[in-house]
Amino acid sequence: MPMAPDSEQGARTQELGVEAEGKTVGEAKWSAMKDLGRRFPGVTAECVRFEVVGSSEDDPSRVRGEVDVKAWRAAASAPLPAEPVERLRGVVTRVVQELGLDATVDVEETVEELRATVSGEDLGLLIGKHGATIDALQHVAMRAALRGDAERKQVVVDAAGYREQREVALHRAADRAVADCLRFGRPVDLEPMRPLERKVVHVYLRDRTDVETHSEGDEPDRRLVVTPVRLPAP
Repeated sequence: MPMAPDSEQGARTQELGVEAEGKTVGEAKWSAMKDLGRRFPGVTAECVRFEVVGSSEDDPSRVRGEVDVKAWRAAASAPLPAEPVERLRGVVTRVVQELGLDATVDVEETVEELRATVSGEDLGLLIGKHGATIDALQHVAMRAALRGDAERKQVVVDAAGYREQREVALHRAADRAVADCLRFGRPVDLEPMRPLERKVVHVYLRDRTDVETHSEGDEPDRRLVVTPVRLPAP
């Protein structure tokens, strides 16, 4: 049965809005923004109309927030800001939005790096096969975030803990290669890797004195080779 006009309007309103509660009105608004951010990546408070629907000394504060879709789309298509942190947020948010993902983007800055973390469910499309998509996004985000900046920092884009999981897997593969290399006294090739992954293995093994690493082959089949160090005869 077709949905009645009033029902259609109600459904659209429900999709654009959310109710949330907190100990204070401000906390309730923050909770609503986190929820709306999963449906509307990059949404800011300027794009949301808030209404207090319940608040008292004894009960939690409750608010309803509804997104102004036109304002949200206009903000998403605006030029990237000048600050590297916000440029990084803007690039990653736009990609998440264009992929139609139900996810949020959080950005942190330290002395050494800028890190954008995408949180949500079903982020396989963003990560891509063997991390190809998220690595490409990280490269683009780095170029955009550090454009013209004298201070160069490492830029990391992560999703669903992928970076840590992949690093653990690479370390395990490196350990197996070292074990075979030393056991049989010959070079051992790892599987073909992208430059970022080869760098992880190089860094992981660089302080060892019994093996050394180098790369061989052409992209995309370039691979890292672990070779035993030939000690001088006594």
